[in-house]
Amino acid sequence: MNEDKSSIHIAGNYEILLENCRRIEEYNEVFIKVKTKKLYIEVWGNQLRAFDFKTDSLIIRGKISRIELIEKGDKA
Repeated sequence: MNEDKSSIHIAGNYEILLENCRRIEEYNEVFIKVKTKKLYIEVWGNQLRAFDFKTDSLIIRGKISRIELIEKGDKA
C-alpha cells in the first residue's frame, strides 16, 4: 500500500480499522481524532476505545455514529 494513502475498513457500526495513521490527536469515549499524512479522521460515537496502535494502524471499537475526513491544510 502507498504510504501516502490511508485505508479505512468498517465493520458495521461497531469497529473501524485505520491503516497508515500517524498518531492519535484526541481520544475520549465519544470522540477520537487520528492524524494521517494528508487527513484528519474524526470518529464520533459512544463507548469508543482504541486498540492495537502499532505498525501505523489502529482499531477503534464502540458504537460508531459518524466518521469525518478532513483534509489538512498546507501548514499541517
